[in-house]
Amino acid sequence: MDMSNFSILDQILSNQKIEEVADLDAVEIINNLFSELSDRERDVVIRRYGLHGQGKETLESIGGIHQLTRERIRQLETSSIKKLQQLDNLGDYLKTLKRVIYQLLEEHGGVMEREYLLNILVVFSLNGFKQSSENEIIHKNYLNFLITKLLHDEFEEVVSSSYFRHIYKLKHQTLEHLEELADELIENVKTLKKIQTTEELINFLAAAKAYDKHRERFTAENALDISRVLKSELYEENTEIVNSHKPLYSLLKAIKKLKQNKFGSWGINNWREIQPKTINDKIYLVLKHTGRPMHFGKIAERINEIGFDKKTANPATVHNELILDDKYVLIGRGIYSLKEWGYEDGTVTQVIENILRQADEPKSRDEIIDKVLEKRLVKKATIILALMNRLKFEKVNGKYSLKA
Repeated sequence: MDMSNFSILDQILSNQKIEEVADLDAVEIINNLFSELSDRERDVVIRRYGLHGQGKETLESIGGIHQLTRERIRQLETSSIKKLQQLDNLGDYLKTLKRVIYQLLEEHGGVMEREYLLNILVVFSLNGFKQSSENEIIHKNYLNFLITKLLHDEFEEVVSSSYFRHIYKLKHQTLEHLEELADELIENVKTLKKIQTTEELINFLAAAKAYDKHRERFTAENALDISRVLKSELYEENTEIVNSHKPLYSLLKAIKKLKQNKFGSWGINNWREIQPKTINDKIYLVLKHTGRPMHFGKIAERINEIGFDKKTANPATVHNELILDDKYVLIGRGIYSLKEWGYEDGTVTQVIENILRQADEPKSRDEIIDKVLEKRLVKKATIILALMNRLKFEKVNGKYSLKA
């Protein structure tokens, strides 16, 4: 086994032995705790909190399975949770997890968005190894149960906030300085009216007036490397700046009006480049992120691979959108680009005409070929053939110009 997989755990659990990593395995913790419950109590809790990975079940549906009333199932749920909370050895089961959550919150300035915290804890729960998405969901559900039901007295949960998403925070942590900094950031993003990278936003926050005013509240121990949690198949996050500014990154994740899109760019959460609403929005994002022309069929495939939502992109629908919107340019057989990249509509002959019209002097064949290929995806032979049009172009001393 490659012990480098435990490097993150070694850093956060200072001086803790590898054998003790099991204390962070949420499934192991739950299994041990639930051994204190009867079979029926265990089944009720598992179904009520979706710990089987199939979603939370209603009191009525569980009552039907056990042939009990809705009220009796509610009583069983309440008494089972209370039984777990009053276990004499509960602290032994949860002491490592509690210490890890404390350190995570402290390094992130005392506040973390719920999903962000759970995503990091899942890495620890899985002992640093990548598992199936289904397994990750189960571990996340187990961790959420442990925090909300058995560690609820240790950390404060904030569900309703005009500023922040669902967050966890240290008991003593206040939010006023974070709200002040969030106001300054949102105002800046709205003023710029463009998406930005994580690095750009963190650099802005670090230079903000509110940050300077409350600088001492953003200083924290920085022993944890969260690079593994930040990895994405679609983009490369600047892990160095995130690791160096965890409280500021944690703020970005928590701000309700801010969102990171599938390609790692940040903006106001209802912007179309952040939350695409139509197939056209998705086409634009795919082309912009890919950075090169694509066949309409490949664009449809990419949209479906990324999974912006549950809707499936049809190649014919994608093609229609590309044809009807002038921000896209057909540059080859079924191949489209963004007009903002400098590509032009029209035939190859028309493109050559525009090139020569804008030129100060006649151009050689190779110069014209290079210029056309910057604007259209065609074979060189096609360009050479177009230059032979004596009604449009004339050749003098080996160079071409428009026919007078």
